Amino acid sequence: MSRSLEIPLFPLATVLYPEGLLPLRIFEPRYMDMAKCCLRDDSTFGICLIASGREVGPAAEPHVVGTLARIASWDMPQLGLLQVIVQGERRFRVLGRRVEASGLLRGNVELLPQEPSQPVPEAFLRLIPLLRRTLGESGELGATRPYRFEDALWVGYRFCELLNLPNPLKQELLELDDCIERLTEVFYICAQRGLLET
Repeated sequence: MSRSLEIPLFPLATVLYPEGLLPLRIFEPRYMDMAKCCLRDDSTFGICLIASGREVGPAAEPHVVGTLARIASWDMPQLGLLQVIVQGERRFRVLGRRVEASGLLRGNVELLPQEPSQPVPEAFLRLIPLLRRTLGESGELGATRPYRFEDALWVGYRFCELLNLPNPLKQELLELDDCIERLTEVFYICAQRGLLET
């Protein structure tokens, strides 16, 4: 049974995946207030890829599937600028939305079912050394630990983050409900680009 809740929405020109880490620079008053509330209440907000509009200015039109985000760490290097790192949690679907007087978008969302973890199929094992190397080169923001290289769900999401993909494709991969289907797409992309060792 799906669970619905109302959350603030933060439309961005990027896609956040479950368990992924994303740095954000927050300076608009509506999002500063949102972040303060989330820090105070240890609550989440929703990150959605922008379907139309822009990050700054009037509320953008978001894609309907997004990811809950929780602030993992924050810093305020100067007054009026908040730097945060958020971690992705569950995926959700927007059922309805409204714009507050502040310009903040709020959505009534349903949480999508948790995808079950599955072992990485033998046909895709060549992805693992590539992911190990890529995470080793990406520094602190590569992924949350512990690393789960045997988990097809985790491996697929990490490749979706790390590969240089157009946002519409990143969104399509987020919306897939089958981690093996997502991993198949990732494997095909890596093979096409000559990234896999033979």
